[in-house]
Amino acid sequence: MKPVSFRCALALAAFVLPGAALAEPVNITPGIASVTVQTDAGPAEIARVQDNDNQLSGEWARTSRPCPNFCIQPMSPAEGVVTIGELEMIEALQDPDVIVTDSRVDADYQGGTIPGAIHLPYNQVADRLDVLGCALDFDGFDCTDASEVVLFCNGPWCGQSPTAIRNMIEAGYPVERIRYYRGGMQVWRMLGLSVLVPQG
Repeated sequence: MKPVSFRCALALAAFVLPGAALAEPVNITPGIASVTVQTDAGPAEIARVQDNDNQLSGEWARTSRPCPNFCIQPMSPAEGVVTIGELEMIEALQDPDVIVTDSRVDADYQGGTIPGAIHLPYNQVADRLDVLGCALDFDGFDCTDASEVVLFCNGPWCGQSPTAIRNMIEAGYPVERIRYYRGGMQVWRMLGLSVLVPQG
């Protein structure tokens, strides 16, 4: 039997797996294909789906949720809070001094989250600021040494992380240490970025 040439093998692969052999690489940026972040379960890789035909489906493909409750959120949920995009989110996930927080309720979180994020639901965050570096004192929390934090939820139509942010500020969290990833899970998924399904 004659050996199969590389060109023949490539043509055969293109026939058997349409598009797969000829797919263009899908990087995060031109020079970055993936990054590794720490999670409770150990290191996790963040990369983009390599299938050039990948599309959102199901719940994440919905564009028109009824308002209220699912109204488009402002670019900044509170004065002084910096809104970030995906590249800044990836940088934050690699920075051990930044806490990335999934502010969604448990049912949303269990469907998949951004690797490296901790889960702190929006309706609990004001009572659990100790998780974010604040110290419990007689009047509530002393947030003098609070961590830098990034909050996100389901997408630009989700009010969970904006509500959490406003509650944190009201409880004394320093606004200059809060960032908001407005794109949330819908935009993260739309870009084909890795999603981690929590275990247990």
